[in-house]
Amino acid sequence: MELILKYFPNLTEDQIDKFSKLEALYQDWNLKINVVSRKDIDELYLRHVLHSLAVAKVIEFKPGTKIMDVGTGGGFPGIPLAILFPECSFHLVDSIAKKLKVVDEVVEGLGLENVKTTNKRVEEIKGNYDFIVSRAVAAMPTFVHWVKGKIAKKQNHEIKNGIIYLKGGDLSEELQDYKTATIYNIMDFFNEDFFETKKVVHLPLKYKG
Repeated sequence: MELILKYFPNLTEDQIDKFSKLEALYQDWNLKINVVSRKDIDELYLRHVLHSLAVAKVIEFKPGTKIMDVGTGGGFPGIPLAILFPECSFHLVDSIAKKLKVVDEVVEGLGLENVKTTNKRVEEIKGNYDFIVSRAVAAMPTFVHWVKGKIAKKQNHEIKNGIIYLKGGDLSEELQDYKTATIYNIMDFFNEDFFETKKVVHLPLKYKG
């Protein structure tokens, strides 16, 4: 928890309480339904929570923003971002039901009222979102194809509506066709070695009416 406060010192008491509860909730549920590896559970705040919050160093979501987390797995980056931005709505989507079972239990355990979950493939989801976040569930061209037509028209932020993607490694080949993509090195925000090769990618997407 100190790790989160190191980079986000202005959290409210309620946010600190919710972030503090994450570890016990995940440890408890992970014993019943394994969604996070053992090593990752031991370093939950570094590898999952803080990693998810790198998105917040690129953009501060304004109240009322609609965000979809595609392939949320155990609830990352959606749950940490939902704690950080309580006035935004988060839709966590995954095609694997057992993962969402854990997410639902964690959401309930935290009393998060700005999160809903759906057990479907993202292509089947209806509706528009200001931003679509995800953590390396597919190569960017595949991901763009999945979320086509799901971006809201109205722009409310300094950076344009679209995809905010957490990804590692060399992205030059994967992003060569996306000239509007911006790559942020997470090491510019957080100084832990874990983030050495990790990036946040912002790819604006146009509204398709």
